[in-house]
Parts: sequence; C-alpha cells; structure tokens
Amino acid sequence: DEAGRGCLAGPVFAAAVILPCDFRNEILTDSKKLTEVVRDKLRKVIESEAIAWAVAQMDPEAIDQYNILWASVRAMHLALNKLPTNPQFILVDGNKFLPYSDIPHSCIVGGDAKYLSIAAASILAKTHRDEYMMNLHGEYPDYQWDKNKGYPTIHHREAIVKYGITPHHRRSFKLLPDPKPLTLF
Repeated sequence: DEAGRGCLAGPVFAAAVILPCDFRNEILTDSKKLTEVVRDKLRKVIESEAIAWAVAQMDPEAIDQYNILWASVRAMHLALNKLPTNPQFILVDGNKFLPYSDIPHSCIVGGDAKYLSIAAASILAKTHRDEYMMNLHGEYPDYQWDKNKGYPTIHHREAIVKYGITPHHRRSFKLLPDPKPLTLF
C-alpha cells in the first residue's frame, strides 16, 4: 500500500508487509480510520511481529516525472525489492499495478479494509511518511507540515502564496485553487 498520493509536498511512500498466517489484531484496519496514536502503536507491533516488512519512497521529482500513480507503483516495487524474503503472492490496494518479477498479484479496491497485510502496509507507509514530513517541518516551519503532513489544507496553501514553493513541493500538482472569476454586478 502507499501513503501521500494526495499531498502537495513530500514523497509518496509505499510499504510491503508479510504477516504470519496466524497474525491477529482486533484494531488493525485502514490507516485512514485510525488516530495517529493508534497508528504509531500498531507500527511497533507490525515491525516486531511481521515475517518481513519494508518501506520505500519516490520523491517529488519522480512524482512530477512519472505522475503520482506510476510513482506510487514504482515505490511499491522498491518496497518489494527491499523485503528480505520474496512473497508468494502480492495483494495490492487499488486497481493499478505493474507485474513484479514472476510473482502473481491481485489488485483489491479498498484492500486496506479487507486484508490485514494491506492494512499493515498502509500503517507503515503512513507512519513513516508522517515521520518524514515532521522532520521536514524543522526546515520549513511556515508550511506546518508537522500538522498537515503536506496535504492541501488552507494554511498550507496560504503558506505557498506567502512564501512560494519549496524543493519538496510537487510542481505537477495544482498547488493553488483557481481564482474565482470577478463579477461586476
């Protein structure tokens, strides 16, 4: 799974997780449905109990070059490359993926709410990306990346207007909304 596709700034992260067959966790679900505190607790559980896990990222330049979908797929492939053991089958959240090696795969829309391994990958991708953006916040505090993580909040867009873009912004994205047309009467 991936995290950060809809952001205006920062990389897109992807994670791959292989869980034991008997792994169970009552609160593990799609990372978007969990609080930051719960995600951070689950990250520790996943990283300690998974058979294997890996996280990878594609930077804003790659996102601008390939587009966000294919940069996400490339990040997924990089995460799979980093696994210390090869999976027998790949479950992908979403509906687009390029074959990886000779390993069969299945794309599942909403997979992070249906499969524990995808939910675990969504949590690792999200928590690692959030941590990355919080570290970037130290360099660029005016954008409040410690709070918005690069997503298009009002404050983030106001900071773009006031301070301009950083090297971490995605230039191929619509960073600001279209101005409203002026009407005289």
